[in-house]
Amino acid sequence: MSGLAELVPTLPDPVRAVLRNAVWTYGRATSSARPLPDFLILGAQKAGTTALYSYLRRHPSITGPSWKEVSYFDRHYARGAAWYRGNFPNKARTRGKLVGEASPSYLFHPLGPERVRELMPEARLVALVRNPVDRALSHYHHERALGREPLSFEEALAAEGERLHGEEERMRADPRYFSREWWSHTYQARGRYAEQLERWLAVFPAEQLLIVPSDDLAADPGGTHARVLDFLGAPPHRLEAYPRVYEREYEPMPPETRARLVAEFEEPNRRLYGLLGRELGWS
Repeated sequence: MSGLAELVPTLPDPVRAVLRNAVWTYGRATSSARPLPDFLILGAQKAGTTALYSYLRRHPSITGPSWKEVSYFDRHYARGAAWYRGNFPNKARTRGKLVGEASPSYLFHPLGPERVRELMPEARLVALVRNPVDRALSHYHHERALGREPLSFEEALAAEGERLHGEEERMRADPRYFSREWWSHTYQARGRYAEQLERWLAVFPAEQLLIVPSDDLAADPGGTHARVLDFLGAPPHRLEAYPRVYEREYEPMPPETRARLVAEFEEPNRRLYGLLGRELGWS
């Protein structure tokens, strides 16, 4: 099943849509026989969620949906809890196992914490954070590759405020509203991690939230994997290898653009370091 979880994001959109719709239809019809997850990887987007989820899914006592990014608490919330349950294996297959999923926009969604608490107040939560300057560039190239970003990187940064104007208010007012601008063009906003984490900590106790710097996952994947397993309450399980997942190389950011973003993120990063109780050296 973990192989399918990694395969689905690489399939052509029409094939992926047919496959997912078939699973959704059957899953909703059998939702009462399916558990809610024990843990969520909340994000952040482009911060290593795919790699971490891949490592976790190789554990014999951990299972989840057939693919990463169910995106219920952000994109598909109006579909309802039965639809969400329908994404998970049935109780016969999950007996004795931890169930989890990874959707990297949960961390950023303004209503994510309240929605998760209402349905799964005991869930364990894992948030990855990456240098927000590098995350912004990676996010930008992701959108360019998908054909959703016509602007240059600098133009997109300058346009972000106008693009997002009023979008959060519409999302809060209507759970059925899907903001493409919020989903695709939030290069800087998604990197202000402290304000997002503070929203989650306002409704969940700190012991239910583990914050993992992506630098830790890259430098010591085995040790970081072990720390996450311990947090989730899973037995130790070391993998033979910890491959990088979906890693890409880009043209370097112009020094003046990087300097501007470093200055912009200085205060948000300081707030994050306070939450972590450690410096990450992103300045």
